[in-house]
Amino acid sequence: MASTDLVVGDFAIEHAPGHRMRRFFSSAAFWLTIGAFLLFAVFPVYWMFVTTFKQINDLYSLDENPLIFNLAPTLEHVQFLWDQTRYPTWLVNTVEIGVFTVIITLLVSIPAAYALARSRFPGSGTLGIGIFLTYLIPPTLLFLPLSQIVVGLGLINTRWSLVLVYPTFTIPFCTWLLMGFFRGVPREMTEAARVDGCSRLGALFRVVLPVSLPGILTVVIFAFTLTMQEYVYALTFVSEQTEKTVTLGVSADLIRGDVFAWSSLMAGALIISVPVAIAYNFFLDTFVKGITGGAVK
Repeated sequence: MASTDLVVGDFAIEHAPGHRMRRFFSSAAFWLTIGAFLLFAVFPVYWMFVTTFKQINDLYSLDENPLIFNLAPTLEHVQFLWDQTRYPTWLVNTVEIGVFTVIITLLVSIPAAYALARSRFPGSGTLGIGIFLTYLIPPTLLFLPLSQIVVGLGLINTRWSLVLVYPTFTIPFCTWLLMGFFRGVPREMTEAARVDGCSRLGALFRVVLPVSLPGILTVVIFAFTLTMQEYVYALTFVSEQTEKTVTLGVSADLIRGDVFAWSSLMAGALIISVPVAIAYNFFLDTFVKGITGGAVK
């Protein structure tokens, strides 16, 4: 009888006018917040899309709605980007630089992070924090000494100068991030691998790295994205047309004085950003797990 009364009481409370109003306002506030964040995230992509395919007369018309296609869409700005500029070359250079930077970052960050996470020596914690703090040094303070190194190695005006320079800001953060993952791997697992005959290096490759795969994927995504969007070093070390990256080439060749080729600029940004957005979407869970897990552990 008491159980029946409890169920009836809960039903009455749930269907009371005040309770229903609170649920309505709570749900409305939730969806309005989600809608605001969604608008904030999607609007830049939508604006790039509309600007890319708008005709010139439609783009610069002050009497028409700028958020929609008032005239038929056109591909002339995309064709101009591909046929009249070196955008395909810049795109290949960007991908090539990003791949080599990621490889160098992994080759340095993985052993460094594993050594700092597993070794116990005076100042090991301070050293790990110090490595991370080097990531926070502004590029404007580093490009002058780095330019001396680039010139000395004969790499000026080549994309290989960026392959040399970019790991200076990808390695510190990625090392700090991987340290958190390696600390989260129980020592018992590596000790069991050592008992089974694995060396320290074998335990790293057979036990630690498979368990830390979310962190490694996070490092790959993070390092590649950083190199893709970097501008200061590219502007400093590269001026040859065939060696430029997308960020440098588009901004340098499609902005002439006070004349901006907005549609082609947006087309260049849209073409390179869509694949990255798709990659983030596929690896979103892994990326979030990597950032939060590595930072908290």
